[in-house]
Amino acid sequence: MLDCQLVLPCRDEEAALRVLLPRVPAGLGVVVVDNGSSDATAAVAARAGALVVDEPRPGYGAAVHAGVEAATATYVAVMDGDGSFDPADVLPLLALVRDGEADLAMGRRAGGVRPPWPARVGNALVLATVRRRTGVALRDLGPLRVARRADLLGLGIEDRRFGYPVELVHRAASGGWRIVEREVAYHPRTPGTRSKVSGSVAGTVRAARDFLRVLVITRRSRR
Repeated sequence: MLDCQLVLPCRDEEAALRVLLPRVPAGLGVVVVDNGSSDATAAVAARAGALVVDEPRPGYGAAVHAGVEAATATYVAVMDGDGSFDPADVLPLLALVRDGEADLAMGRRAGGVRPPWPARVGNALVLATVRRRTGVALRDLGPLRVARRADLLGLGIEDRRFGYPVELVHRAASGGWRIVEREVAYHPRTPGTRSKVSGSVAGTVRAARDFLRVLVITRRSRR
């Protein structure tokens, strides 16, 4: 019986899933969350044998939460479904959690691909604030991460938009979780897909707004 499922929050990722799903290691189950796609994302995922979850509420956090809830394995891995990550990189992170070396294992993007400068600047500012408030020396917001499913749900993360990763780290650090970061390869996203964050000015602004909202809320909660 599989003890880990890979949750892929997706919106219009048909092209990426055709390439990504056949590369998922045999030891991982797959949960694809269709977050309002207008293409054949759900159909491609179903044909590949993935569990397909429909989440009509827009937002990264909504898609991730729906996938984690639908999963049944002891461990869950969450990864962007745009083809920019190798699903095989889940296995070393899973080993850290499974062997008790970490409660939350996060992938730090490494490689020659660089997001647009507004996304890089915004990410750096958010990370600096997160490091200062949590004491966790992160260098990325962990678009690839692994944890025990029950523990992750137990954190009670409320954000359903782009602020989800920030709230996750804040709540995990506040709960005394051992957070470990490891480098993972970062590749160009699959042609035919577009980033919901850095793919447009509007997306970057929305993400920055969501990050800021979560940071303000978490600051108030500490008072």
